[in-house]
Amino acid sequence: MLLADLGQIGLVLALLCTVYATGAALYSVRTNNAGLLESSRVASVLPFPILTGVCLLLVLMLVNGNYEVAYVTRVTSQSMPNYLRVTALWGGQQGSLVFWSWLTSMFIAFMMMRDWRHERDMQPYVTAAACLTLGFYLILNVFYESPFEKIWVDAFGVTSTSIFPKLGTEIFYPADGNGLNPLLRHPGMIIHPPMLYIGWLGLIVPFCFAIGALAVGRRDDVWIRASRRWTLVAWLFLSLGLILGGRWAYDVLGWGGYWGWDPVEIAAFMPWLTATAFVHSVIIQEKRGMFKHWNMVLIILTYALVVLGTFLTRTGVLSSVHAFAESSLGVPFFIFLAFSLISSLALLIWRWDRLQNDRQLNSWLSREGMFLLNNIVFMAILATCFWGVMYPIISEALLGQKITVGPPFYERTTGPMFAMLLLLMGVAPLTAWTMMSLKRLGQAIWKPAAASLLGIVVALVFGVTNVYAILGIWLCSWAAAVNLYEFHRGAMARRKTQSVGYGLALWQLMKRDRRRYGGYITHIGIVLMAIGIIGLELFQTETQGTVAVNESLTLEDYTLTYTALHEFETPDGRLVTAATVEVYQDGAYVTTLQPRRDFYFESRQAMTIPGVHSTIEEDFYVLLVGWKDVAVEGASFKIYHNPLVNWLWFGSLILIIGIGIASWPEKRERRVLNAKPMPKVAGAPA
Repeated sequence: MLLADLGQIGLVLALLCTVYATGAALYSVRTNNAGLLESSRVASVLPFPILTGVCLLLVLMLVNGNYEVAYVTRVTSQSMPNYLRVTALWGGQQGSLVFWSWLTSMFIAFMMMRDWRHERDMQPYVTAAACLTLGFYLILNVFYESPFEKIWVDAFGVTSTSIFPKLGTEIFYPADGNGLNPLLRHPGMIIHPPMLYIGWLGLIVPFCFAIGALAVGRRDDVWIRASRRWTLVAWLFLSLGLILGGRWAYDVLGWGGYWGWDPVEIAAFMPWLTATAFVHSVIIQEKRGMFKHWNMVLIILTYALVVLGTFLTRTGVLSSVHAFAESSLGVPFFIFLAFSLISSLALLIWRWDRLQNDRQLNSWLSREGMFLLNNIVFMAILATCFWGVMYPIISEALLGQKITVGPPFYERTTGPMFAMLLLLMGVAPLTAWTMMSLKRLGQAIWKPAAASLLGIVVALVFGVTNVYAILGIWLCSWAAAVNLYEFHRGAMARRKTQSVGYGLALWQLMKRDRRRYGGYITHIGIVLMAIGIIGLELFQTETQGTVAVNESLTLEDYTLTYTALHEFETPDGRLVTAATVEVYQDGAYVTTLQPRRDFYFESRQAMTIPGVHSTIEEDFYVLLVGWKDVAVEGASFKIYHNPLVNWLWFGSLILIIGIGIASWPEKRERRVLNAKPMPKVAGAPA
């Protein structure tokens, strides 16, 4: 039996396990059969080891070059190193779906192996919701996009692909494959998809717990506590995935930027918006018993946006450098998306009356009010992004012409909203719970407000005259000043009560309340990222020209001098054309760069690699865009001057560290999780 046949059998077995787990879980509610519920739990765990084996089989075929398998031929070749053959697992549509299913099964397995004493009544519905999701992706693997289809050839030399042989055909063994898309060979793109997938799929966990809570009619926040860690970890990986995607775009796509408001970029960004709103909003439910309806809406919407994102990415509905080719997955994806959204909202409406808040919002000038305003702004950004992404589809359906909206639309509409988020990021930590007077808020604000003026002074000293830039820099200074002030205020209070030094007080403060102070570090990371975005969006300059050897191009205070052009072939099947340029700043030599163009013979595709000189203040970014047959006749370069862009990458690192700190369990949280079981809800299975 071929390895491909074993892999296909594994996919079918995993699908059967999810079908049984779903049915057994739901039937255990009706029969109140604890044994049946336990069997559904075991069945929901089994797809993980099965799909682990399936993925290993596929990786083995990719590494060994089993070119009789169509997927192996499409994404690998003999010239590719083994590490790229392994990462080709998610380099194409079929393989990435298997990888997607495997990650989903991993989350479900870990979720099912937890102690269910506190949520025993919810367990059947959580199991069913999780397995229905996994089952859908496995249906796509088994019936639509299997990576184990073999290549068959008939007597006339005509080839076709299918799982099973057709009459009069035999297996065809190509001598070599087509190789992986060059754009996917960059280290950032090797890591970016898994990080993004983990982030997206991790958000399934809080959704399933929310469905379980709705199904049994629980009005407490136990579902939030049970899924909090999963939510924060998923949010961390989703953030990391988006950042790595931006870095990949900056290094490979050759347009001098990190974010082009591409439809698929936005499809990945939209779940991050709702997840971020959810992460903030659940704090209010836990502390004040408020926003219960809103949190349910947010997590349902997040799940729906994850499904929508996979739909947009994998069906070819939208044209994008990030999207897979057109496929037959559109109809099943649309059906599942509609089913998930309608059934979830119907369940929410059915339980609406049970989700009454313990307290009401007394004043917008309160911590609760600021969090709600924060969420409203996130939803406004989401609505803008959703409209921009869906507009081409809507225009094609209504007008017969696909009309797209570009970056100017998003920048002009979302820019003021992001500015509002920075403002709220500074106001919210200073407000009190329930209600706060303007006088008391003024007393809390004046110190960080005064410190924030330093940002304006610095901007003016460096010659910034753009009004929008000065406003943006002040907002960044304001948000940073408040969050740093919160650290200082907490440390000073702890010094007085514990009689310890300032540094130790800070350490104890963060150790005692990781979630809160990890959040402040996350905010500081976002502020640094915002500074980088302001620098690139408002101050980026560029030029382009063709120069002969020893001639120069000038941009700002930089001068580029072209000195040589080299062309050579590499053992991995590339034709590399590299230019050598010397970079001078204010007449002084700085560095030598080698921007290049790599042409891959197998895929007949090229990739542009920039030459970049980076400092904390700016990037000098050089692209080789053309050349004559004879190097002395000249080469064409495109040059970008990107001020402050590295603040974006440094801020991203701080952001990830902050989320990691906030995700780390605290001692008192572990005590809560180990407390006595919650009382059993009437009618729930034992």
